[in-house]
Amino acid sequence: MKPLNRKNYGSIPHLSNSKLGSGDHFVNHGQEKILTVKKRDRHDEVFAFEKYDGSNVGIAKKDGQIFALTRSGYTAESSSYKQHHLFSDYVHEYEYLFDAILDEGERLCGEWLAQAHGLKYDINTYPILFFDWFDANNKRKPYNELVKTKLPLVRLLHRGDAVSVEDLLPKLITGTDEIQSLEMPEGIVYRVERKGKVDFLAKWVRQDFDPGKFCIGVDEKDLIWNIRQ
Repeated sequence: MKPLNRKNYGSIPHLSNSKLGSGDHFVNHGQEKILTVKKRDRHDEVFAFEKYDGSNVGIAKKDGQIFALTRSGYTAESSSYKQHHLFSDYVHEYEYLFDAILDEGERLCGEWLAQAHGLKYDINTYPILFFDWFDANNKRKPYNELVKTKLPLVRLLHRGDAVSVEDLLPKLITGTDEIQSLEMPEGIVYRVERKGKVDFLAKWVRQDFDPGKFCIGVDEKDLIWNIRQ
């Protein structure tokens, strides 16, 4: 079942010095320059966030009901993976909260970190971090709107002018108390907002990152969990 009849989340293009995965593509040179060298003008605002390594998930409101979604847009409860069933349980537990936040047709998107994929995490809270809020027309809402929800968000590394990956690395490796990678974080997600609207996104993934090393080809009984079972 696909409640919204669309994928929960698409792909984000890479910076030129980022590690590409299968089917990935680069952001264009002009956009990369805006992110890392110089903004077009004062109307551009550049954001940089830690990129987390988990399962992309969503929480949507359709016909007055709250649905837990996998990246493909199907309900989490219909997934064959335990991690998605745990996510579905989490959404049902806090359904009242998401019902109060979301209007009809909207969805919140985040990273579900219960299971280790390519990184292990030390987690002292719920294994979820949000990074996007889409309206009923599938348009991203500004970051400030997401902040107002008071939900746990991905770590903000920078906000303001263009900034290079190299300048962000010292802050990237510092981590946080509640959700912290046990290795070097996967990377950085950039975002540009212009005149109150989200313009475009891009990401940087470190070249030595090994995606899925803890789960691809691994039997379910041998999976590694970042939370207590």
